[in-house]
Amino acid sequence: MRHKTRRVRYLLSDRHSFGKGIKMRLGKDLLNKPIISVTDGRNLGAVKDIYLDSQLEQITGIYTGSEGLVRRKHYMIPSESVVIFGIDTILVKNRDVIVLEDERPEAVAWVRLSKLKGRQVDTSGGTKVATIGDIIMGENGEVTGFSLSKVYVEGPVAERGRIQREAMLDPGNEDGVLTIDLTKAEGAQAGESGGDTAVTTPPETEDKTENPPSDAPADEVDTLSK
Repeated sequence: MRHKTRRVRYLLSDRHSFGKGIKMRLGKDLLNKPIISVTDGRNLGAVKDIYLDSQLEQITGIYTGSEGLVRRKHYMIPSESVVIFGIDTILVKNRDVIVLEDERPEAVAWVRLSKLKGRQVDTSGGTKVATIGDIIMGENGEVTGFSLSKVYVEGPVAERGRIQREAMLDPGNEDGVLTIDLTKAEGAQAGESGGDTAVTTPPETEDKTENPPSDAPADEVDTLSK
């Protein structure tokens, strides 16, 4: 146990360099990362999905999995229990941070990243722009923009492969379509004040008459034993 504690201290000491060295990351970078308690170095499992608030502004929690056949129980770690979203590890306050999703009533309005992927992006006038591939996040879990999996328009958005969150008008929780201000999206890029983002591969550009792919339900993964 002494060895694990020293490892946790090392990761914590690297927090400052993480903040300076990596400005932004994709949400997928957190998936499958081990979750470690800083008090005793215990491995609590791995990140299976992440929760976002209804306005897609912030990571609100970590989904660790589910169990049960008849009455499925879903487990999560609220974001306030996270010490740091590390590069290789997610550090949490202690071994008792995993709770049932039902214990957080506000979680009903949260959006899982796996459900957000593939969401259509339109303008307020109904022009189909793209589909969401991932979120772009800051070092503290704030959502700064969205990377795109497919783009149906030409111009700056297609060239960058991403849109900043500030261009969003409606998250699309009611109709499943995220609405943006295209002029604003074309005029600035996500993370322009902080340098390059983690998005480096341009999205696939599609014919404007082609329909975007529909959402596929995320597979539920049994939570690792605590």
